Amino acid sequence: MSWKDQIKQDKLPRHIAIIMDGNGRWAKRRGKLRIFGHRNGVKSVREAAESAAELGVEFLTLYAFSTENWSRPRSEVNALMSLLVSTIHKEIKTLHDNDISLKAIGDLQSLPPAIYKELQDAIKETAHHKRMSLVLALSYSSHWEITDAVRKIAQKVSDGKLVPEDINADLLSKHLTTRDIPDPELLIRTSGEFRISNFLLWQIAYAELYFTNKLWPDFRKEDLYEAIVDYQKRERRFGKTSDQVK
Repeated sequence: MSWKDQIKQDKLPRHIAIIMDGNGRWAKRRGKLRIFGHRNGVKSVREAAESAAELGVEFLTLYAFSTENWSRPRSEVNALMSLLVSTIHKEIKTLHDNDISLKAIGDLQSLPPAIYKELQDAIKETAHHKRMSLVLALSYSSHWEITDAVRKIAQKVSDGKLVPEDINADLLSKHLTTRDIPDPELLIRTSGEFRISNFLLWQIAYAELYFTNKLWPDFRKEDLYEAIVDYQKRERRFGKTSDQVK
């Protein structure tokens, strides 16, 4: 029986997040520059999006570029930005064909103007699609996001629009870039690393974590299906006991 055949539709995670790691190592093993790995990772993005949408997953969030990634060599950053523009342009058809809307989270204003425009155009062009939302985390980190949310709340307190007693977890959540997106139930990281890397730290408080040794360019539909099957075998207690859940 294939991994896909083992998936239970009534236990499908509504939101899956993926840390796409291993592009550089994948390229290095082939004697290529890191950007070669990033280019080959695009196929994995396409397969993950298509298969998730086909299953009925409502949201798929991909960690595409962190705020820390700006500190990488300028040549790699420039190549990544160029690849991002071309990929968004080329994959519009895939989004249309699969009824997928594109969204983005992060410090988007820090992106180069041409990339920001390409991204916003794609978001507007696919906004009417309903099957699934593909969320790109760009120039994103949880430290940036939470700091930004706290700054906005502090400004409202300073302006007299809020009092400190109004501040709670729900209010903070409403000031995050993910305020219109449900928290992920499943977080996948490829490449064999066991780190969260500053990704959705607030939102994954009760997410199930899944780590695979597959490098991102080798990640295929069956790998996603396997992760979902593993997720469905777990008991999600949210702080309760097993007896309470049952």
